Amino acid sequence: MSTELLKNYVHGQFASTQSGVTFDVINPATGAMIYPVEQADEPLMEAALSSAAEGFKLWSATPAIERARILQRAAALLREHNDELARLEVLDTGKPWQEACEVDVQTGADAIEYFANLCPSLMGEQQSVGDDFFYTREEPLGICLGIGAWNYPLQIACWKSAAALAAGNSMIFKPSEETPRGAAMLAQIFSEAGVPDGVFNVVQGDADVGKYLVNHSAIAKVSLTGEVGTGKKVMAAAAGSLKAVTMELGGKSPMIIFDDADLDEAVTGAMMGNFYTQGEVCTNGTRVFVHESMYDAFVERLVQRTESNIIAADPMDPKTNLGALISRKHMQSVLDYIETGKQEGATLLTGGTQLHPEGCENGFFVAPTVFTNCSDEMTICREEIFGPVMSVLTFTDEDDVIQRANNTEFGLAAGVFTKDIRRAHRVIAQMQAGICWINAWGNSPAEMPVGGYKQSGIGRENGVQTLKSYTQTKSVYVGMQPLEGPF
Repeated sequence: MSTELLKNYVHGQFASTQSGVTFDVINPATGAMIYPVEQADEPLMEAALSSAAEGFKLWSATPAIERARILQRAAALLREHNDELARLEVLDTGKPWQEACEVDVQTGADAIEYFANLCPSLMGEQQSVGDDFFYTREEPLGICLGIGAWNYPLQIACWKSAAALAAGNSMIFKPSEETPRGAAMLAQIFSEAGVPDGVFNVVQGDADVGKYLVNHSAIAKVSLTGEVGTGKKVMAAAAGSLKAVTMELGGKSPMIIFDDADLDEAVTGAMMGNFYTQGEVCTNGTRVFVHESMYDAFVERLVQRTESNIIAADPMDPKTNLGALISRKHMQSVLDYIETGKQEGATLLTGGTQLHPEGCENGFFVAPTVFTNCSDEMTICREEIFGPVMSVLTFTDEDDVIQRANNTEFGLAAGVFTKDIRRAHRVIAQMQAGICWINAWGNSPAEMPVGGYKQSGIGRENGVQTLKSYTQTKSVYVGMQPLEGPF
């Protein structure tokens, strides 16, 4: 099924390239092409940069309270078009409708509204120095580059643009070529809300497009959501011109379930942390450490609920709660990890196969998979799989499980399930991770800063501190007395 060609969005309208080169977007649930996209060429990217510079001059001079009103209108428009936008996200990503309509659009709108409300709060400081004084101004950086991932296309575009635009910057956004429509839809909504032309441009294409922009001298900051390898390349390129960077990268996050945890809540957390968005979530808790004394009961309940409560079917069906993986290549990668787990001695308790739901026989579905008898050194316990694959490990000693949980190059998320409030805070304080949960998993409100330790990232998304990361501080010294000097 082919639909209208998706073009790049520059200066308030869709724009054609000179090259005319296109690529196809595939519906993960069916394996069929759903629409072609025009790949940004150099003339278009230069036009986007010139447009962003023009937009920045106007937007940075716009009073903060007016920026706030415009962004609030954008948030309202997102909510108004929630179902329409969610449907397009489902077609692009393969995730279930029940997730996209409740989370993807709404949390994006929440972020824009949150930062809109913070716009007027950007304040400098003043301090006397003898008879003189100085003051500081928080000024926008300029043109920022956002690079999105394919698992939450619209939400990520909202998260990055919300803080950047609230601080007075313009942004060029490059979505994943596998899910390019969400950012384009957001650009249209910004225009409708009154965001000036050029303040949010969208360029489409592969890594070469991102590379061109990352290396461009006009870009002041790069904010990337993606895998660790990509983050390292982008950061190295940005270092050449000392660009500011925010990197929200991958993880292999530990979930620790103590012997006093509520059994059903712990199972819910483990399932949410492994099967939500068919496992394609960077914060997923894919290493589930279960205390030996409750291991048997946990595994029994986990398997029963996994095999009876999960419905893998057409993602547009409201009853579906496990969708399709993003591509055939990625599905094969997940299946290869499952095979590696079996070869290295883990016990496959349930799942582990490709699924062919009715009406979606050619889609990229993998059954929710649980491994037991896992050990810390196994590949499935060390590398990010990004699919519905859970590794269950056991422990008896608190200090030992903390050491094992932290024994990874990643540090994105961590969580504990326990009724002991002292233990909960004691353990979380020792987790080397930037996003932590106690008796919960996955919650990420706009008010809460999120980001990683170690190789899981640099900087934060959301929260008050993120707004300042899109500004630079100017210090102004004011001489109140006649200037004297030795000359």
